[in-house]
Amino acid sequence: MSDCLFVKLRPTAPWRLGPSNGARDRTDSICHSDTLYSALCHAMSRFDWLQAWLGATAEAENGCQVRLTSMFPWQGDLTYVPGPRNIWPPATARLRAGGADFVPSTLIASLLRGEGLEEDKWEVDGLSRCLIKAGRRGAYAGPFRHALRSSAAVDRLDAGAIGVHQTACIEFSQNAGLWCLAEFSTGEAGEQWSARLQSCFRLLADSGIGGERSRGWGHFEIEEMRAARLPDLLLGPPAAPTEEPPVEQAYWMLSLFSPASSDRIQWDKGTYSLIDRGGRLESAAGWGARKKRLRMVREGSVLLAEERPSGTAHNVAPDGFPHPVFRAGFAVAVAVPWSHQP
Repeated sequence: MSDCLFVKLRPTAPWRLGPSNGARDRTDSICHSDTLYSALCHAMSRFDWLQAWLGATAEAENGCQVRLTSMFPWQGDLTYVPGPRNIWPPATARLRAGGADFVPSTLIASLLRGEGLEEDKWEVDGLSRCLIKAGRRGAYAGPFRHALRSSAAVDRLDAGAIGVHQTACIEFSQNAGLWCLAEFSTGEAGEQWSARLQSCFRLLADSGIGGERSRGWGHFEIEEMRAARLPDLLLGPPAAPTEEPPVEQAYWMLSLFSPASSDRIQWDKGTYSLIDRGGRLESAAGWGARKKRLRMVREGSVLLAEERPSGTAHNVAPDGFPHPVFRAGFAVAVAVPWSHQP
């Protein structure tokens, strides 16, 4: 088990999480861990903690001290996670479970224990692709939905020239939001960085995360910040040991992952998918310059490895850029028994 900081946010405005292709009429449903890391780097710089933060994470010589999950939805008493790809979606008779990208963590815990899925208690919300309790109806049955907001650009020199365009965003339901974890490598790292991270999240609540922040998007309130233990937070306390033969262990990814040279991943096994990450810089040294693209392992992937994956950060700044720009690919992974359901 590892010490973590659990952060639960309640958005107060729409959020824009740009998709990999950059299309304005599309938005991602996940604030990926590399985006969250970038936002925290900007906040750290405001407090003059950036060099220490980079020294503890992207530039650390003895392993990253703070690893971040991606940000996933919550609604009411349900905390959603991307289902482990080796057991989700399960075989079902009526429920179209394959349409759910996000699953309540309590349900994942029961599936990992070998318990069946009670199909009549759940249904898939088509707008958010979350598995929700059966019987909820309406546009805001799930934690969020995608929407298009219209804007108009007015030419100051020619008042008659108006360019109307639409931008995709995420609108959140009442009593819903996003959550994430910061995992500390040691108790000492937690003592050093927990309070600083909480300060950074409070700053980001006012400045925003994601795109269109100049319009007020990406803002939030802090619903909860507390110490937690992983994997107990998601899967509950561990089951009592049994005399059954040991099973092969796998690792369920809760962050984007870029393998380090020391990681020994069995790429011919496991169930995983990849995502292509790009984007533009927000730096006084070159605002809007394109970052180098990087292919990473998606959240929800299940990897087999000799030991817990570590991951690394890559400098994705354009060639000749005056300072490095890091894309975090550090692994936050939960050990799960390996089993595969085709």
